[in-house]
Amino acid sequence: MGERGLRRRELALGSLCTASACALPAWAQPAVASGLLPAETFFLPPQLAQAELNPSGTHVGLCVRPPLESGQDPDKNRLRLVVVDLATMQSRVVARFEDHDAWSIRWVNDQRILLRISGEVHGGNWAAVDADGQNWRVLEHPWWSLLPQGPQTGDSVLMFTASDSSDGVGFYRLARMSTRSGLLSELDVPPWSTGFLIDHRGEPLAAYTEQRDRARVLWRDGKGWKPVFEHDRFANEGFGFSAAAPDGRVYVTARQGQDLSALYLWDAERQQPAGQPLLQLDGFDALPTPIHGADGLLGVRVLADAWTTVWFDERMKAVQARVDEKLTATTNLVTPPRRGNSPWLLVWAHSDRQPPQAYVAHRESGRLVRIGNSAPHIDPVRMSAMDYTPYKARDGRTIPAYLTLPQSAGTKRPLPLIVLVHGGPFVRGTSWSWNAEVQFLASRGYAVLQPEFRGSTGFGASHHEAGWKQWGRAMQDDLADGARWAIAQGIADPKRIAIAGASYGGYAALMGLVRDPDLYACAINWVGVTDLDLLFSATWSDFSPSFRRHGLPRLVGDRRADAAMLREHSPIHRAAEIKKPVLMAYGRKDRRVPIEHGERMRDALRRHNPNVEWVLYDEEGHGWHKRETNIDFWTRVEKFLARHLTAA
Repeated sequence: MGERGLRRRELALGSLCTASACALPAWAQPAVASGLLPAETFFLPPQLAQAELNPSGTHVGLCVRPPLESGQDPDKNRLRLVVVDLATMQSRVVARFEDHDAWSIRWVNDQRILLRISGEVHGGNWAAVDADGQNWRVLEHPWWSLLPQGPQTGDSVLMFTASDSSDGVGFYRLARMSTRSGLLSELDVPPWSTGFLIDHRGEPLAAYTEQRDRARVLWRDGKGWKPVFEHDRFANEGFGFSAAAPDGRVYVTARQGQDLSALYLWDAERQQPAGQPLLQLDGFDALPTPIHGADGLLGVRVLADAWTTVWFDERMKAVQARVDEKLTATTNLVTPPRRGNSPWLLVWAHSDRQPPQAYVAHRESGRLVRIGNSAPHIDPVRMSAMDYTPYKARDGRTIPAYLTLPQSAGTKRPLPLIVLVHGGPFVRGTSWSWNAEVQFLASRGYAVLQPEFRGSTGFGASHHEAGWKQWGRAMQDDLADGARWAIAQGIADPKRIAIAGASYGGYAALMGLVRDPDLYACAINWVGVTDLDLLFSATWSDFSPSFRRHGLPRLVGDRRADAAMLREHSPIHRAAEIKKPVLMAYGRKDRRVPIEHGERMRDALRRHNPNVEWVLYDEEGHGWHKRETNIDFWTRVEKFLARHLTAA
């Protein structure tokens, strides 16, 4: 079952399905026919937010919006819960709301659904309802749901909630909750728990704990908990429990002395990974999501350059091949029922040009029915192609990256380029998929480069650790090296390059104008960090005291020992050096990067730079969630880039 060099299969843009294979639901909207697509087209809220099979595969639940009525405010067109009976293909609206959305669902059992609702009345609560719309109950507890595990025959689900400790680490309490009565029964789990492995019976089998700078994995031994693994909380040990299958096998991810993590069976007797890896990827950490069947693990979903599925079950390999033959222009993520004999499977299909669509596939007849489209107003033929294009940094390190070239460019070279920097920064930035921001920029004629600079996760321990204490330093060089690579390839016009990003990306955009003023013509920073010392001292922030004490000194720099470095690489202290045009945008309610980062930087820049544009969104936090905010911001971006990336 080992696999190397896994990549997405090459997809040809063509017919997404034949007329006989697909049925377009009533909530699908026509695509814009011609002309330059307005910003609103890219940032409309999703028409389909989620689709999920019930455990036996007889029904599918959908979170969808109805067609927008003439004159209706789009913000009042709420997501509703619809259940489709796959035997008849008849749909029923199970829950609809005037003041909140049905954002996500989880089947509790074959007839009961757990529903996440958000809006003016129920701001992020859970509710439960039967598939026929009966026995509605709002669950008032401030708990979150775990993914469904176990037999899924009762009415209860496992819920967890975070509590603050004296050390400032949020740890989890675990409880079983009845979705009919709402009553909670708290379970015995180790203190300092931050995650759990749930077995096929729905019981906690392993727990992860974090305290100060140490992390441990504990295994349930009889009625107690036995430590099996301990490591530095911030080191890249790469060990974690991945799945507990119904056949009793347990799967883990581990590095085993290698740079990249891989998937292994767990040897319970020796309390260690067993033998050779079952799955390893070339250039990517294997961090699989399990796909369970009635008797065991059927396969795993993994992220290489794109999301894909590795099947261990031969029958599912054959099913996947048949689906791929019908949907040739997308990567197709197939999910079978967890139990029973239903022939129906759920398929999520997407590509770089096609936003996600949901289908159900009949494994015997081959019938394929489209049941939802997240963005039916997007015509994939008019979207731009994204490619996985790694390049070399100045020190020889390979920097994974994605490059999107505007469809309108044709054979014209060179192009204006946007270096789009992801936030985090110690996360995976993106994958091969449709992205509204990228496609909007490409529709305006810009090439978009998205580097997975050092410090990004998912590409091995060494790539991640190479970014520690490198804010404004080697991490910044990786971005500049990407722009220079694009110039050398004949892709980018050296006089028309912008750097842009949110959060850490906003920080990097400003530092780009400090470190490489001759490379970038302008910068766009939204919700970006501007003062590294303020990460430690800001009183209005969602960073825990523990992360400030143990995480920030390791990953960014020690406030005392590295004080000079932190100051040198803070844009707020280099404002006088920033001469190029800057667009900055912040949310007043941001708890991750408090507004003082933006306001102080704005004032410092305006003392020296007449080309500073500023916008504050009073109702936004760390990123844009409102439709009108996205439209306003990206319209500003379009005008800003048009002014400052003109041909020399």
